[in-house]
Amino acid sequence: MNGLLLLIICVALLVVGYIFYGGYLCKKWGVGESDEPTPAHTMEDGVDYVPAKAPVLMGHHFSSIAGAGPITGPISALGLGFGWLACALWIVIGGIFFGGVHDFGALVASVRHGGKSIGEIISANMSRRAKRLFIIFAYLTLILVVAAFASIVASTFAGDVKVDGKYTGIIDKAATTANAQVAMVSLLFILIAIVFGFCVYRKNAPMLLSSVIGVLAIVAIIAIGLNWHPLYLTNNQWMIVVGIYIAIASVTPVWILLQPRDYLSSFLLYAMLGLALIGIVLSHPSLNALPVIQSAECTTPVFPVLFTTIACGAISGFHSLVSSGTTSKQLDKESDAKPIAYGGMLLECVLAIMTVVAVGYAYAYNQANPDTALQGATAIFGGGIAHMVDDAIPGTYNVLFTLLVLTYSAFCLTSLDTATRLARFMFQEFWIDSTKGETPENVTGFKKFISNPYVATIITVILGIVLGMNGYAKIWALFGSANQLLAAIGLLAVATWLGNIGKNNNMFLIPMAFMLVVTISSLLINTKTQIAAITAGGADWGPWAQAIIGILLVVLAVILAIEGVQTIVSAKKKANA
Repeated sequence: MNGLLLLIICVALLVVGYIFYGGYLCKKWGVGESDEPTPAHTMEDGVDYVPAKAPVLMGHHFSSIAGAGPITGPISALGLGFGWLACALWIVIGGIFFGGVHDFGALVASVRHGGKSIGEIISANMSRRAKRLFIIFAYLTLILVVAAFASIVASTFAGDVKVDGKYTGIIDKAATTANAQVAMVSLLFILIAIVFGFCVYRKNAPMLLSSVIGVLAIVAIIAIGLNWHPLYLTNNQWMIVVGIYIAIASVTPVWILLQPRDYLSSFLLYAMLGLALIGIVLSHPSLNALPVIQSAECTTPVFPVLFTTIACGAISGFHSLVSSGTTSKQLDKESDAKPIAYGGMLLECVLAIMTVVAVGYAYAYNQANPDTALQGATAIFGGGIAHMVDDAIPGTYNVLFTLLVLTYSAFCLTSLDTATRLARFMFQEFWIDSTKGETPENVTGFKKFISNPYVATIITVILGIVLGMNGYAKIWALFGSANQLLAAIGLLAVATWLGNIGKNNNMFLIPMAFMLVVTISSLLINTKTQIAAITAGGADWGPWAQAIIGILLVVLAVILAIEGVQTIVSAKKKANA
């Protein structure tokens, strides 16, 4: 299969899906029919609720939901031998009918609930018990995200040598020059983002002019970072630095850092998409190095593993947390919801398809060059694209590879501080009973202390960084299932709300049921595997934690599914009465 032809077919299907199915969803939900101001205006506080122009908010939303997921997911699925056809079909079908509906629905539901999170939507439409169960689950998942992404970011910055998967604490400047370059550019990127935010939001600088200057500044800091990179810190030192950064970013007004940095980060993302497109057009890569369908040597079942592995490239529960946690608080007008949420998901699908093509090229390169084979997700994706372009334009590999690693790191950093802010919201909401009109500002006593944003942030960051430095990988296998269970519950939450207000929620029922079956099946399979490891003897805390958490997640899924279905059925009976 020709990679360019696959990309053209998939993009065409995604565009058709955006126009027709996205338009159908808008019509059924009444999106854009009202001129009522969004929560970003009615609840503007200069910290979390701040209206953002559509391109800026698109930058934040897309950068936050993309992260490493649409890159690592397809790479992992192809590495398991599922084949490019199965991956491409799920990315396109899942994106249009599952992920896009999930993200778009979560954003609209949150806007209609005053910018509240999925947890509060569950509380308003199901029960407070269901809300608290969901928040516990979502918060623990976000802690795992913080741990993993902090570790990924630190590893792309670290100057110490890694031996047998562990950092030695010994810094080798010659071997880690690229890491130091990425670290320097990333730090300078934060600086120009702050300047950009100040100029646009406090000095009312024109957006177009500011964007042009911002892009030129990105080019300048890349040039500076490639030639001046004095910081060589160990992995653990970078973990501490990253922890301090996300703690500050979580409580800083969004206009200072989150909005401008994510907006400028999106240009790196668009540049990466452009580079990938150039490479694919110039090289016409073949996917013959990949199996078409699940290879005979592969013992991993397509169901349910494919659907939990691809993750963000088709549907991701993390997206509903972003849509209802930060994006809904910045949406300038409701008509922006479709391009930002539904369009953002489909654009992520494009990135996932490009990853499939890049992996095909990388695998072919590895077969031809075993001595310099590309290893690891970052090298396979970045090296695959860089080699595609370099084969057509010789001498560009090193610069392109560094730029792609920088972009990958920027994705992770964006998702990281967004996840920290979301976890802070979740932690605060757990202690507050919104049905009684409670807010972090009007409660007293212990609730006042524990729901304080600074306290919530410190607890979140400490838990995430400590886990990241002490073996989060031991329970990382749960993340795919847990993340997709979040998606199933997000679909359930929006379906119950639509049912309660008499709107059509049929487009949620099949995706919701499918994702529940997928996640429960995956959790049961993983739990069985961990119990086998425990009974065999010699297991550390990892299998025990996975088995216990897996069982609890299955119980949680069943409880919420029963309560959600009862709510939906009750709403339909009232509508038909």
